[in-house]
Amino acid sequence: MAYLISEEAKDLLEAVRDFCENEVKEQSKEYDKTGEWPKEIYDKAIDMQLQMLEIPEEYGGFGLSRVDVAALFEEMAKADAGFATTISASGLGTKPVLIAGSEDLKKRACDIIVDGGFGAFCLTEPGAGSDAGAGKTTAVKDGDEYVLNGRKCFITNGGVADFYCVTAMTDKSKGVKGMSMFFIEKDTPGLSVGKEEDKMGIRTSNTCDVVLEDVRIPASNLIGEEGQGFSIAMQTLDQARTWMGCIATGIAQRAMEEAIAYGKERVQFGKPILKNQALQFKIADMAIKIETARQMVAHSLTRMDEGLPFSKESAIAKCYASDIAMDVASEAIQMFGGYGYSREYPVEKLLRDAKIFQIFEGTNEVQRIVVANNTIGRF
Repeated sequence: MAYLISEEAKDLLEAVRDFCENEVKEQSKEYDKTGEWPKEIYDKAIDMQLQMLEIPEEYGGFGLSRVDVAALFEEMAKADAGFATTISASGLGTKPVLIAGSEDLKKRACDIIVDGGFGAFCLTEPGAGSDAGAGKTTAVKDGDEYVLNGRKCFITNGGVADFYCVTAMTDKSKGVKGMSMFFIEKDTPGLSVGKEEDKMGIRTSNTCDVVLEDVRIPASNLIGEEGQGFSIAMQTLDQARTWMGCIATGIAQRAMEEAIAYGKERVQFGKPILKNQALQFKIADMAIKIETARQMVAHSLTRMDEGLPFSKESAIAKCYASDIAMDVASEAIQMFGGYGYSREYPVEKLLRDAKIFQIFEGTNEVQRIVVANNTIGRF
């Protein structure tokens, strides 16, 4: 672990490492097969208060730096990326409130997380992925309430969340400037969970549709002001992308460790295969990529903690780390040979888990647009 973390985080990191080794790593294999959400694992994680790592200290959090939290998320990702994604996505669901919500909404959202709940961020729709402004979910003001109708899809934690931060159009004629953001608690009438996705990877995370049918909420549940929803969503994703890079780095680290362990044991032509310099070079390339990704994650998070601009750095961290996670997992499979293609061994799962990180929180094609715009300016 190459993050420079606080003494408080070191103790917690050791506890998280033990928990992941004993309660997550092996147990996740069966859930990967069934696609079932492992409630008992998350119940134990909540007992350790892992769901509240990103809650600010003033609202009951631990007061850790973002780099401290990155070390913990990477450790979780090494055990199971779906587990790390679930914990991280709860923080994602809280970010819009922390960015622009009223003091009352901030306290309500954070209290739910501190009490063991989960949050979810609802932006994507069936016809609005990278083009978030094409969303059709609407919010109509009716007295001192808003009425929301629409459907969100691919929502991480969608079926298990205790609250949702949802984008909806309050004025379609204004395009993205007519999008607003709302806080909705799970038991609100008209809010329901739709289709659950049978995913290729991160199968220990819950991903499903969230359906809004005449959902009435108080006007005070508006996050920020009308028309600010797109901006709040983009600020949320700017932060969230680095965390996805962090989890992708954890996948890559695990893949390299598995390749090294196998390379020491597998004997061909009378010696362990890792005695071959060609495979040593593969490991060296893996290590170079992983450490570069890790330091890009740390750099982006440090800029966040210091209040400096970080949009470009976050996009780079997410894009680079997810790309190298795929590269490293693929090379690990290659080192395992035919066994790497078998579900009896862990590396094929790592490749399946890694793929989504090139897609969600903005595809890597979108990240390159962000980097280009921040590097050469818009034209």
